[in-house]
Amino acid sequence: MIWLRLFVVFQFLALAFCDEHLNSHVLPRPLILEYQEKIMEPTQVKELDNELQLQCTSWRVAVEANNLNPWRTIPMECAEYVRDYVNGRGYSLDLERVSNEAGAYAKSVELVGDGMDVWVFDVDETLLSNLPYYTEHGYGLEIFDPVEFDKWVEKAAAPAIEPSLKLYKVVLGLGFKVFLLTGRSEKQRNVTEKNLIDAGISNWDKLILRASDDHGKVATIYKSEKRTDMVKEGYRILGNAGDQWSDLLGTSLSIRSFKFPNPMYYIP
Repeated sequence: MIWLRLFVVFQFLALAFCDEHLNSHVLPRPLILEYQEKIMEPTQVKELDNELQLQCTSWRVAVEANNLNPWRTIPMECAEYVRDYVNGRGYSLDLERVSNEAGAYAKSVELVGDGMDVWVFDVDETLLSNLPYYTEHGYGLEIFDPVEFDKWVEKAAAPAIEPSLKLYKVVLGLGFKVFLLTGRSEKQRNVTEKNLIDAGISNWDKLILRASDDHGKVATIYKSEKRTDMVKEGYRILGNAGDQWSDLLGTSLSIRSFKFPNPMYYIP
């Protein structure tokens, strides 16, 4: 490949010096990259594709490990990767693994039996999937638009995330109190309840939404305050499931927390 690169350079120099009045803007830019695209072998294309796959996988792992906050959109070059992931077997397997591990933990817990043992669930991308919305908005490539998202919420059309629904039913069956703690507004209570019930999610004990004085608080603070209220009321938070680290971190933490995958957006 060295001789080929030298050949390209010599051809470029010969062209550059053949006419002192040469207008550089006549040449296509970038010249070398265009030439390389024409001569790249299939194996080279495959190597580049593999490298991009590895880079985007590394980015997603960093997201899930909370090593990449804060971020506003997914990397442009990873748009196809995220699309394929959330629509493919990988996302399903990751959801199932979290659900199974959380279910195994829930079954191992000895409940006191006084009705004060609680499991907390987030709603969006935990119990309900907004994938139909994000399919139309670049899978996280677009900057989040709260007005457009609220229009989607009003449709009450988000399907259940099946592995999460399975965990939800396990937790209910074991006798946990189930509290749903969401960043949605109190104004969206009716439509949220309808969406949950239509998706097969019912019999929760509390559905906690943002009141007017909660707006403007980052999710970590807002959800920490709500969990603190639970603890003050005498509840024991034994499990917590969410797709954002802000669902799980902060104060008044649960004994065990379970992070569902979500590479499409980040909420601090």
